[in-house]
Amino acid sequence: MERSICFYFQVHQPHRLRLYRFFDIGREDYYYDDFANKTILKRVAEKCYLPANELMLELIKRYKGNFKVTYSISGTVLEQFKEYAPEVIESFRELAKTGSVEFLAETYAHSLSSLTSAKEFKEQVLMHSNAIESLFGVKPKVFRNTELIYSDVVGAAVAEMGYTAMLTEGAKHILGWKSPNYLYTNAINPRLKLMLKNFRLSDDIAFRFSDRSWENWPLTSDKYAAWLANILSKEEIVNLFMDYETFGEHQGASTGIFEFMRNLPGMILSRGDIKFDTPSGICDRHQPVAPLHVPFPISWADEERDTSAWLGNELQNEAFAKLYALEDDVKNTNDPKLLSDFRRLQQSDHFYYMCTKFFSDGAVHKYFNPYDTPYEAFINYMNVLSDFNLRIQGGTILAEDNSSANKRSTKRVRK
Repeated sequence: MERSICFYFQVHQPHRLRLYRFFDIGREDYYYDDFANKTILKRVAEKCYLPANELMLELIKRYKGNFKVTYSISGTVLEQFKEYAPEVIESFRELAKTGSVEFLAETYAHSLSSLTSAKEFKEQVLMHSNAIESLFGVKPKVFRNTELIYSDVVGAAVAEMGYTAMLTEGAKHILGWKSPNYLYTNAINPRLKLMLKNFRLSDDIAFRFSDRSWENWPLTSDKYAAWLANILSKEEIVNLFMDYETFGEHQGASTGIFEFMRNLPGMILSRGDIKFDTPSGICDRHQPVAPLHVPFPISWADEERDTSAWLGNELQNEAFAKLYALEDDVKNTNDPKLLSDFRRLQQSDHFYYMCTKFFSDGAVHKYFNPYDTPYEAFINYMNVLSDFNLRIQGGTILAEDNSSANKRSTKRVRK
């Protein structure tokens, strides 16, 4: 029996919105906080992307290609790399040349389009696939949706686009007694293979690595390798899926996270019976054990492992509905700037900032969040959306009319 470990990393940063007041509507059509976006991207590039890529390249070379990793890189962060940190793209190109790295397809704008618009979903996936092929010379064969969102219907749509496999969460309420450590298939189209995240082992690195109150702290490479070996003595695959920012950003270099990763592959490969592999490699070498029925969308977010982190309250649902109601009007304009803004406004992060859930997941929701409260995020977003709608309808500015009663009113001035 083949035994495989898959390390998959999500690479994403959003276009954060600038403070956009009610009185900016009709006057300012640039919505993005370039200073914050540049500052954060360059910081994370220095702390995470560049040193982590250097480490992965070192490990691939040291183990002669037997260490393999997988990435999905959103279109939005690719745009920011090009503008603020082109050296990061070059470092990913160096990884691509090794042949030991797989790049996955996803939605270009890191959007939730799969939940509401089949047309927009398909267009964004094609955009992203073309961008990856252009930059790294490889056409993605495997798909991961934004935040690992998946359902039977979403999976069937992905299979229709020609993808052979898809990554998603090994959610307990879906698996029941089943294990995430095997391949499954889409319940509608069995040609699509499913790889499920082992959330306990993934989160041991991503969230608990530096938690001194955790019973297993400190997490050492040999301890973790023993856990992996124990599981793989009985089961086939362990999928370790996490944000790439785990390395150096969420878990700072001082925690020992880079040393942990530097030592882990040798401890696994020295056993001789366990391989590191990419999703395509795993799907070639392993057979699915059963279809997986997922009638409602799941994700890798929060304890619920559903879509409530983005669409769990009235604020989020109102903003989401109003944005996608504009899709046909935006596309009918044939205006590239409007279409670009429409896609940037779809980034899931905007809705995540409006989340009112706290408790066990509060710290996660506050990370990288530019707003003090979800209500501030909602108001700012809706102000931007109001201006965006105005532009779609042909408006450019709001003119002031001072009546005899000294009342201020506004009217749209067309181009």
